[in-house]
Amino acid sequence: MNIKTQYQADGFYLATEPIIPADLVERAGQGMDAIRRGEYDTGKPPADSMWNPGDDPNKLCKIEQPQFANRAIRELVSHRELGRVAAAITGASMVQVWWVQLLDKPPINPNAPQPTNIGLHQDRFYWRSWEEGSELFTAWVAISDVREDCGPMKFIRGSHCWGFRNQGDFFAQDVEAQRRAIDLPAGAVWEEVAAVLPPGGASFHDCLTFHGSGPNLSGYPRRSFALHMRTQNSRPVDNKREGLTQFIDNLAVCPVIYGERQL
Repeated sequence: MNIKTQYQADGFYLATEPIIPADLVERAGQGMDAIRRGEYDTGKPPADSMWNPGDDPNKLCKIEQPQFANRAIRELVSHRELGRVAAAITGASMVQVWWVQLLDKPPINPNAPQPTNIGLHQDRFYWRSWEEGSELFTAWVAISDVREDCGPMKFIRGSHCWGFRNQGDFFAQDVEAQRRAIDLPAGAVWEEVAAVLPPGGASFHDCLTFHGSGPNLSGYPRRSFALHMRTQNSRPVDNKREGLTQFIDNLAVCPVIYGERQL
């Protein structure tokens, strides 16, 4: 089975060999640390985020548009090999990165526990700035070694074929209760696949694929970037640049990483 057929069948694809060179992974990781300290080598901060320098280090760190603030992260986001793999699995003639999130899931601290699970959800629920039917997906790039005990992302195989369910919640912490509550289509089977990845490896998933993650029990941070992407088969609602589409004309921070830019 080729990778496009596999992606179409499963709703996700795991690139379990590094896509990003080790030196760039290291520099992007240093960029993560700098942003968490409030240091921005571009002179510009990230977009407004739920985590800011000085916040509790035991909390899930989620920083929006970190490539605004750091050159190494911008280099990673623009890496052409990500575009090549994304085009191969989707059949796209154009791939653009339209939003990026820095994600640092700390290990559970028994003396200062914080909610760090990612609830089961479909990304499409949060992406209302894009027209219905837009071809949207995510590349999740590992910066640390993501093992089973790190709280890796788990994809529900084939769930992109269930359509938009309008269920799930990114912020929910009781993932088991979510599993029981999500209404499956007739004949559907719930099969979870963990995205176990080396530094520089990546997963790709469709915007309708259910996914989430549990606690980090490894003793070290689980570090990654989520690169939200689109193909030529996508349009902002009413062609507006607002919300999640507000930066798509700025190719320095929302680069086209495969093919030529289209609307």
